[in-house]
Amino acid sequence: MRFDILTIFPEVFKDYFNTSIIRRAQKQKIIEIYIHNLRDWAIDSRKNVDDVPFGGGTGMIFKVEPIFQAIKTLKKKQKKIEKKCRIILFSAKGRKLDQQKAKQLTQYQRLILICPRYEGVDERVARYIADEEISIGDYVLSGGELPAMVLIDCMTRLLPGVIKKEALLEESFILNFKSQIPRLRRGFGGQANSKLFGEYPQYTRPAIFYPNKKEKVAWRVPKILLSGDHKKIKEWQQKHLKKIKD
Repeated sequence: MRFDILTIFPEVFKDYFNTSIIRRAQKQKIIEIYIHNLRDWAIDSRKNVDDVPFGGGTGMIFKVEPIFQAIKTLKKKQKKIEKKCRIILFSAKGRKLDQQKAKQLTQYQRLILICPRYEGVDERVARYIADEEISIGDYVLSGGELPAMVLIDCMTRLLPGVIKKEALLEESFILNFKSQIPRLRRGFGGQANSKLFGEYPQYTRPAIFYPNKKEKVAWRVPKILLSGDHKKIKEWQQKHLKKIKD
């Protein structure tokens, strides 16, 4: 799968994409990530990609021309196998990213991600160029670079060969209360009204931890997890699944 990122700060991606799972997925050629400086398509000598908003207001707005030209250029470079391409604009008014949406986007062979800055983007980009708008939460960020990293990270984990299938079975937002652990619900989402749950509590060594040895206070791992009785352990995990808050 190929990701193309349009940004005015290409340098911010380097360290994150060269780390851990995403780095490994690139080495295995499961994903390709290309980062493009939007200023390369600026139409003036000063490489401006923004301007003041019509009607007044604070801040600057990304212009439609450089984004249009960038998308036009990138689409020309599209490989024959990349028949399924989707253009995403990160926006506060976009659809909220969740696990089901991430899984849905893995059907595409290529995503072009537009990262806004300042006060936003000329509305004609959303209306005529982007296929959809996505938000990662109800809060304000300085730009679309973090959402791009979040989306790529989330999607990469779902691609075949990146993470062992067994590890995905008990991922947060995948377990269903009615299913038996660690069975995976079909399609990573099921019906729209399905109830999703997060992870059950997990522990590791030591079984007993003393935060203050003088007071002899002990933080203990639940005995059932140390029992070796797998049936009872699964029952305990089922009982302690934490419901995701709306």
